[in-house]
Amino acid sequence: MPTALTDFCRHPIVQAPMAGGGSGPELAAAVCEAGGLGFLAAGYKTADGMYQEIKQLRGLTRRPFGVNLFMPQPSLADTSAVEVYREQLAGETAWYETELGDINGSTDDGYEAKLAILRDDPVPIVSFTFGCPSRAALDAFAEVGTYTVVTVTTAAEAQAAQWAGADAVCVQGVEAGGHQGTHRDDPHADGTGSGLGLLALLTQVRETVQIPVIAAGGLMRGAQIAAVLAAGASMAQLGTAFLITPESGANPLHKQALTNPLFTHTELTRAFSGRPARGLVNRFLREHGPYAPAAYPAVHYLTSPVRKAAAKAGDAQGMNLWAGQGHRLARELPAGQLVELLVAELEAARASLGLGGQGYGIGGAV
Repeated sequence: MPTALTDFCRHPIVQAPMAGGGSGPELAAAVCEAGGLGFLAAGYKTADGMYQEIKQLRGLTRRPFGVNLFMPQPSLADTSAVEVYREQLAGETAWYETELGDINGSTDDGYEAKLAILRDDPVPIVSFTFGCPSRAALDAFAEVGTYTVVTVTTAAEAQAAQWAGADAVCVQGVEAGGHQGTHRDDPHADGTGSGLGLLALLTQVRETVQIPVIAAGGLMRGAQIAAVLAAGASMAQLGTAFLITPESGANPLHKQALTNPLFTHTELTRAFSGRPARGLVNRFLREHGPYAPAAYPAVHYLTSPVRKAAAKAGDAQGMNLWAGQGHRLARELPAGQLVELLVAELEAARASLGLGGQGYGIGGAV
C-alpha cells in the first residue's frame, strides 16, 4: 500500500467523484489505467450499490482508486421554509406532470453501513465531503491501510481535518462545479458564493496544515495543473473536464449543455438541493434560486422527481447542470486520452518555466 499521496498513480491528476451518476466504474477505471487517480462517488447510493460498483471497478483495473462518501447531515428541525419552497415549485409539477418528493428521506446517506463495508473490504483511498469524520473513524481506516482525504473549503476546515487524523485534504475553490463541500452550510448566507478562489485558498491552507493537499476548482488544462502544483498542491482534481467524456455516466443532456452556447455561465445556487452548488444557469435556477432555503438534503428530495421528469422530457432547463467555471474549456475526448493530453500540457508548461520533467510535487507535502 502506498504511504504517500503521490505514490497512488503516475500522474498528479485526480478524477473528481461526481455523485448522481457521473463518476462510475467505467470512468474511474479509464482514468486509473491512464495513470491518474480515479474515484467512485458513493453519494446517493445505497451501501450495497456502492459495494457492487467497487467490485465492478476492481474487475476493470488493478490500479489504486478512491471512494467518496457524504458525511451525515443535521436533521431538519424547521420544515416551514421547505413547505414555502414547495409552494414556489407548484408550477413545475404542472409543467412536468409529476409530484414533488417526500422531504423525509435519509440524512445520513447510509454512512455507517458504507463505513462498515469499507473497513471490512478496504479500498486504497476514501474521501469525505460535507464534513469531517471523527478521529475514531479515520483511525479505523488507518488500521486497515486506507488513505483518507477530507474535502475542505477554508483553512479552518483543513486544520480540523488534520487534527482529526486525515492523511490529506482536498481544497475546493469557489470555482468548482457541483456542491461546495463546506463542513457546515450557513443558513444565513444567501448561497450565491462568497467563498475563496482556489489559488488564494490553496495558499492559506498550505500555510495552515502540514498534510498533503489536492487542489480542486475550475481546473481544465495542464497549465492550470502546473500552476496549482507550483502553489503547493501535491495533486490536482478535475471534475467538469471528465464529465463530458464518453465513460462518464452523466445524462447526455448534461454533457451537451457543457459546450452549448445557450448556457453562458455558472452560478452557485440552492435551487436544486438546498446546499450551495455551482451549475449552468438555466430556467429552473433563475426562477427558483432566490427562494430556495438552506435545507439539504430535504430540498434535494423535494426537487428530485421534477429533475428526473425534466431529463425524461429532454428538457435541460429543468435539470441540475452541475459545472465548474471552466466548463467552456471541456473537451469531448475519451477519459484516457484526456489524461494523456493533460499530462502533455502539464509537462509543456513546466518546461516553459524551466522546471524540467515529471518532478510533479513542487512544494507539495507528500
